[in-house]
Amino acid sequence: MNMEPNGVQQTDNALEETPTVTQRMSRQQVLTLISVASVNFSSMICYSILGPFFPYEAKQKGASQTVIGLIFGCYALCNLMGSLILGKYIVQIGAKFMLVSGLFVSSGCTVLFGMLDRVPGTKMFIALCFIIRSIDAVGFAAAMTSSFAVSAKVFPNNIATVMGSLEVFTGLGLILGPPFGGLLYQSFGYELPFIILGCVLFLMVPFNMYILPNFEATPSKDSFLRLFTCPKTVLICFMIFTLSSGLGFLDATLSIFATEKFSMSPGYVGLLLLGVSLPYCLSSPFLGFVSDKFPFIRKWLMVLGGLATALGFCFLGPIPILHIQSQLWLLIFMLAIIGFSLGMTGIPTFPEILNCAYENGFEEGLSTLGLVSGLFGAVWSIGMFFGPTFGGFMTQTLNFEWAASIEGGIGFLASFLLGTYFLTERVQTNRPSQAIDGETPEERAPLLGQSSTDDDQTQYQ
Repeated sequence: MNMEPNGVQQTDNALEETPTVTQRMSRQQVLTLISVASVNFSSMICYSILGPFFPYEAKQKGASQTVIGLIFGCYALCNLMGSLILGKYIVQIGAKFMLVSGLFVSSGCTVLFGMLDRVPGTKMFIALCFIIRSIDAVGFAAAMTSSFAVSAKVFPNNIATVMGSLEVFTGLGLILGPPFGGLLYQSFGYELPFIILGCVLFLMVPFNMYILPNFEATPSKDSFLRLFTCPKTVLICFMIFTLSSGLGFLDATLSIFATEKFSMSPGYVGLLLLGVSLPYCLSSPFLGFVSDKFPFIRKWLMVLGGLATALGFCFLGPIPILHIQSQLWLLIFMLAIIGFSLGMTGIPTFPEILNCAYENGFEEGLSTLGLVSGLFGAVWSIGMFFGPTFGGFMTQTLNFEWAASIEGGIGFLASFLLGTYFLTERVQTNRPSQAIDGETPEERAPLLGQSSTDDDQTQYQ
């Protein structure tokens, strides 16, 4: 056993076995994968069950489309604050304790949310929705911030591959949540989906207490502000924002649009949401492997994925200026494009921000991983707040078709800015060599008292 400079206790074998995925994983790595996979799956299935039926149920209780969007949005706002604070103090709190306590809080809030149909009156219903969702968001932030940091710590050389593989379980939660919740709601009412999934989430608490290893580290003096001063980090964060705002937009608006436009039941709306989560789930391991195998194409995966996502949102309605009639097959096809392109854009973002942090002098260790994980979760939460809130308001003011097109326009802007930055960066990188090759005759002329031969020798030394 030895101690790393950052204070994390690891075995030599555990550190040596990370460079390639083909090598056999250590016991600590296997247990960490199982733990984080269970967190991703259970958290996401509890998060995603609201989409098919909660907007309809809230509307029956007297909540407007804008208020429904705010209920979804407040979750993201509290997740934002939780991610920043918990990411900064992950070393002091402890990664394992943060993850387990986050699961415990989320499980209780999920069960309580299932009791809200018994609340009399619109105002009381809305108030309790905001309170319970806000507390749940902090628990979710604790679990996810810790899981991202721990995964990157245990697999430092295969971050994108591991993230992509773990996103399979995130995708499974997103896949099973909507149809499972929709069918249970249709068969047994509002309460049962939340009670069952809340209990499943609670069972993850002792499970992770037993199998997740302990991590010890020393705090660093780095901050979010310093991390956010890098232009590349800012643009990647803008891209992350567009991804999460798009998903939040779909959560708050798609079920009502599909119900009114195609007369779909909540169970079928849940199946409709598979159009996003299934392509994302299936493509994530491959995209993660490609990102680690060919790091130089990560930037262009993000740009092309962002453009494809923007295109998918513009044709989701589709945009009214095209005068194309809304059809179910087109809606499903665009959802599939959005799901696949989310993986193209989202998987490379975490390792790219981490590399940017290391290039700017951040220490390699759990503290920096916590900062990057917290920043990722915070920016994702900003988008998850903006998407439902803005989407609900625009859908109520205009319609779903225009609102989806505007969401696509924001994604196009993010992709354009990031692509422009990468092209500019490439030109600046190649400029020194071009300056030597493109010297004028006056610049090539020998200095006073210096022979042409000496000048040539100096130039090529």
